[in-house]
Amino acid sequence: MQPDLFTPVRLGRYSLNNRLVMAPLTRNRAGAGNVPQAMNVEYYRQRASAGLIISEGSQISATAVGYLGTPGIHSPEQIAGWKQVTDAVHDRNGHIFLQLWHCGRVSHPSLLPNNMLPVAPSAIRPEGHAHTMEGTQDFVTPHALTLEEIPGIISDFRVAAKNALAAGFDGVEIHAANGYLIDQFIRDGSNQRTDEYGGSLKNRSRLLLEITAAVTDVWGADRVGVRLSPINPFNDMYDSHPQQTFEFVANALNPFNLAYLHVTEWAGQDSGQGSPDFDFQRLRAVFNGTYITNGGYDKVSANAAIASGATDLVAFGKLFIANPDLPERFAIDAPLNTPDVNTFYGGNEAGYTDYPSM
Repeated sequence: MQPDLFTPVRLGRYSLNNRLVMAPLTRNRAGAGNVPQAMNVEYYRQRASAGLIISEGSQISATAVGYLGTPGIHSPEQIAGWKQVTDAVHDRNGHIFLQLWHCGRVSHPSLLPNNMLPVAPSAIRPEGHAHTMEGTQDFVTPHALTLEEIPGIISDFRVAAKNALAAGFDGVEIHAANGYLIDQFIRDGSNQRTDEYGGSLKNRSRLLLEITAAVTDVWGADRVGVRLSPINPFNDMYDSHPQQTFEFVANALNPFNLAYLHVTEWAGQDSGQGSPDFDFQRLRAVFNGTYITNGGYDKVSANAAIASGATDLVAFGKLFIANPDLPERFAIDAPLNTPDVNTFYGGNEAGYTDYPSM
């Protein structure tokens, strides 16, 4: 019998009772000090029937922030706030990983300590805008990290991984996607270094691999995942040979024996761009472990992808925003709530915890 969304699956050291993953979703609703608050606890509690929840991206340090109202995992208050979330999910027999996030150049001095410049592999200003307390402002030219500064970034990921352990998470996902710091190092459109972190694929992958080594040292590899986005143009990203680049990255991650590789197929189509030529099945074949895909799937297309072996699990974003009981609805083909795009980013409980369950 072919597997589907409701076939139990092994993910690292965990047995999941379904293959529906709640994708990491930035919702900009953290409290003061970027601390998870009561409505965040309720939001995740409502969605605990997912086989796995991957939390919204959480900054590894005060210098990693890129957006208002996004939670961190670097202060005692943030750890305590997240502990309430993980307790609520575990009370409903759910599993939840924390996504470790450094925004890199996708930030603004007004969001960072002492109005410091955002950091990046190279001093290349991305097109686009930051949303700050003073309103929308153009991105700035970032500070290119020196060789002496890079170990501090890796150390911040290690400390954040330890904090996630203290907060009661089941594992962590390293955010190496969507134009943030690690992705900025991987893709040649944003990395024009000439030292051991630039140029060759080996060098551009080095930061991800060093961070992965640090994080798996804390957690064990079977409780760590990595997220990639080979063709996502978000945050002014580009790579001249994405197939070659990301097959190299996936293969380089194999020796870790990670819990999973999480790949978003999104290519910016809904912003009017054509889909770049990329063979995700080749990427899937290169990676030896559990594979999670993401990118506009519904129940039918997700079941087809799992049955064909194209993926092991499927992550859903907008459908989980609007349907806290998405697995239950899928199981009986119940009607789905419609997501309210206007309440995706920021606000109160409206469009966050008030979507009805069946």
